[in-house]
Amino acid sequence: MSAGLVPDCLIVGGGVIGLSLAYELLNHGATVEVIDRGPLGREASWAGAGILPPANLATAIDPLDRLRALSHSLHREWAVRLREETGIDNGYRECGGLYLARSSGEAAALHAFAEMLREIKIEIERLLLDDVAKLEPALREIVANQLQAAYALPGEAQLRNPDHLRALKLACERRGATIRADCEATEFECSNGTMAAVRTNVGLLRAGQYCITSGAWTQRLLLRLGMTTGIMPIRGQMVMFKCETPPFRRVLNEGPRYLVPRDDGRVLVGSTEEEVGFDKRTTDEGVGELIALARQLVPALRDVPIENSWAGLRPGSFDGFPYIGRMPGFDNAYAAAGHYRSGLHMSPGTAVVLRQLMLGDEPEIDLTPFRVGRG
Repeated sequence: MSAGLVPDCLIVGGGVIGLSLAYELLNHGATVEVIDRGPLGREASWAGAGILPPANLATAIDPLDRLRALSHSLHREWAVRLREETGIDNGYRECGGLYLARSSGEAAALHAFAEMLREIKIEIERLLLDDVAKLEPALREIVANQLQAAYALPGEAQLRNPDHLRALKLACERRGATIRADCEATEFECSNGTMAAVRTNVGLLRAGQYCITSGAWTQRLLLRLGMTTGIMPIRGQMVMFKCETPPFRRVLNEGPRYLVPRDDGRVLVGSTEEEVGFDKRTTDEGVGELIALARQLVPALRDVPIENSWAGLRPGSFDGFPYIGRMPGFDNAYAAAGHYRSGLHMSPGTAVVLRQLMLGDEPEIDLTPFRVGRG
């Protein structure tokens, strides 16, 4: 976009939701500027493991399930397109997943989860315990001593968050987007139901439309506009092992925790769920729990060095639904945040339905349950 021109849309927040929306708007002829309070895409979007659980758009009825399923159906297409446009492989792999239970209570919950997936026609297979060790020999020890139940989800996929963000940023820049890091929104100028400008630490920025996609920080910005939401930061800690080769091939899930193998041998282990405000520090206790989990499930990791650990702040919401849509009282201002653990997974669908709304089309998913400003 040429210097001095007012863009069609200013997006406040350069994580995966903001960059996906920018990409979608640019693909439909809009001009876009994206700003972020810090380095681009270095918050929850970067910190996650990139797990893409299977979904079925044909059977999804609930709007949240439809958003998840629409997004899941788009990830393969976006991965191919981004690689063609930028040369960056975002790590999209249809690797499949294993869901494991080591106690009777966990096994009962896993059986119920499997039945729920079958009802919406998502392929899931209960495994004999001997078959688990055949599929993933690294699990042979827990199969022999601890495992109570296991299921395979062939449709589970993954991608590498940092590479996906790099590809989105480059694709947006090549389409003429202006992208500013270290540009923090501080105040909003509004008049008669219209947002006129965003005041930032580098000056006043104007656009035809505005969208706040600032993750866990969205609540703070909306409060300056007199809006209250249920968005809250939930800390998730992560650990990364560095193996010579991947010790297993599928994503391993046990309750809310998981191990994700990368092609280069790295194994990501996550994640904690902690309400600690905006504190992004790791803790010895949190990291220690994740290391113990990884080495219990995959004994081969006992002799593998830990390369890194970090934490991110997921944007949770009080009812489990993200906030997506027009801000109440404004004709040109929108928000998209509160996706909790599913921001990366639901980012393509969120971008599509919000682009449809912003450009005057009927969104293909009912956005009423996601309305901004609900209690």
